[in-house]
Amino acid sequence: MKHFFNRRETIVTEALDGLLRTIGAGDLARLDGYPEIKVVLRADWNKTKVSVVSGGGAGHEPSHAGFVGKGMLTAAVSGEIFASPSVEAVLAAIRAVTGPAGCLLIVKNYTGDRLNFGLAAEKARAEGFHVEMVIVTDDIALPGIAQPRGVAGTLFVHKISGHLSEAGHDLADIAAAARAAAKDIMSLGVSLSSCSIPGLPHEDRFGENDGELGLGIHGEPGVERIAVQSASRLVAIMAERLAARLDPAASHALLINNLGSVPPLEMSLVANAVLASPLAQTVKLTIGPGPLMTALNMNGFSLSLIRLDAVREKALLAPVGPHAWMPAKPVVAPSVVPLTNPAAEGAARKPSQDARTRRLVVTICETLIVLEATLNGLDAKAGDGDTGSTVATGARSVLERLDTLPLADPAATLGAVGDILSASMGGSSGVLLSIFFTAAAQALDGGAGLAKALLAGLERMTFYGGAKVGDRTMVDALEPALKALDAGGLEEAATAARRGAEATSAMDRAKAGRSAYVGSKLQGVVDPGAHAVAEAFAAAAAQLAAA
Repeated sequence: MKHFFNRRETIVTEALDGLLRTIGAGDLARLDGYPEIKVVLRADWNKTKVSVVSGGGAGHEPSHAGFVGKGMLTAAVSGEIFASPSVEAVLAAIRAVTGPAGCLLIVKNYTGDRLNFGLAAEKARAEGFHVEMVIVTDDIALPGIAQPRGVAGTLFVHKISGHLSEAGHDLADIAAAARAAAKDIMSLGVSLSSCSIPGLPHEDRFGENDGELGLGIHGEPGVERIAVQSASRLVAIMAERLAARLDPAASHALLINNLGSVPPLEMSLVANAVLASPLAQTVKLTIGPGPLMTALNMNGFSLSLIRLDAVREKALLAPVGPHAWMPAKPVVAPSVVPLTNPAAEGAARKPSQDARTRRLVVTICETLIVLEATLNGLDAKAGDGDTGSTVATGARSVLERLDTLPLADPAATLGAVGDILSASMGGSSGVLLSIFFTAAAQALDGGAGLAKALLAGLERMTFYGGAKVGDRTMVDALEPALKALDAGGLEEAATAARRGAEATSAMDRAKAGRSAYVGSKLQGVVDPGAHAVAEAFAAAAAQLAAA
């Protein structure tokens, strides 16, 4: 996989310097000693309170350096990607931030972290520092394992310990609170891909249609392979396993963590699924969704819960300095604001019938629906291949609402069609045609004739859309057709539309619309929007001639 980096050996130090250059106001600093010593610490720390130090391998950003600041970590020690920091680096951090009040080390339960932080703690004690260490074992993926992993739930311990330190509690109280909190945390993750490390070859062990449940934050295999399925179903599986460990009578805080590359849209969908599941019945506070403890570019997420008491709730709600932390929020239902006076608009457009108008509308819509595949084929050569589907969707929506249209009132009919297309058609075409019909309705209602009203709609559409004849859009067929309609009749308009559409096939490149982004030449390909306009005019002319 592709990554942005200079040299693999300097990824971590360059990234830490990038953080320090952008954090603002000199809130953070780093210890000298790159590249062996990679420690980010509070620049304003005066050692009068208990220092809170954590860290681990890089690749989990914004953990851990992103959470250094008032109310959270005093210092973070980083190793190379997914590698524990050295004993010397941890000891350097302890020396730099620890005064008479002592230091709490928060360690995720991985062998390298336990050993390196543990030996550093012993050396620091030998030098006279008061040091306590808490190990977090929140991962429930592997049942019955003697040493569960420490994962994103560790952030609860960071937040609670940092708050108590800021409030002036002593080391014994903070360590006791941290250990008690760690025992009441549980986490579980799921991913649809493993992560890749910059500069190293990558081969995804996942199949096209499967993911893993319970994999670790370093890409280590999960407890089981799981089929790709709906987000709600995946969340339901995770919620069931987490709920089995919960005290149903207690309230909990939920941390929804992006493991690296899940788009924000999907993370919000995941959050909605979690808070619609039975798990939500015990959730009082949420943190996220967002990237808090990642695994490089892993396409997955994790859920972490902690049982709340008054102290933990106050600590999680307290404001902090680090911008990477996402404040805890109470769970609320979506707020819905009523639509503004929809009844008045409905009353102004009461359904009515006119046989001639009805036949014309049906003929045009059915013609556009039949053209769906043809228009998609044309658009595939000039855009993203969806013009036919977009136009057909709008036509079907009009037909579905045919009995509700005020067909005896032409101005109201044009306005109603504009509303339908705006709501159902989608894309820029839907908006442009909605503008066209809405403006034409206003002009017709103001006393203009039909042809002049349609030209007024065209003027507004081209004003907002920016296209003109020669730009290779539907305007190339629509403008000459409407001018011919104004000067002659519908047959003349159909002929002019056909000529305008055919002229687009001689144009090398589009100057407006999505086709303008296509680099290849389009000569010989009729613009799909112009073709749709020409066919609609032809069908209308044929229908009226037959009548």
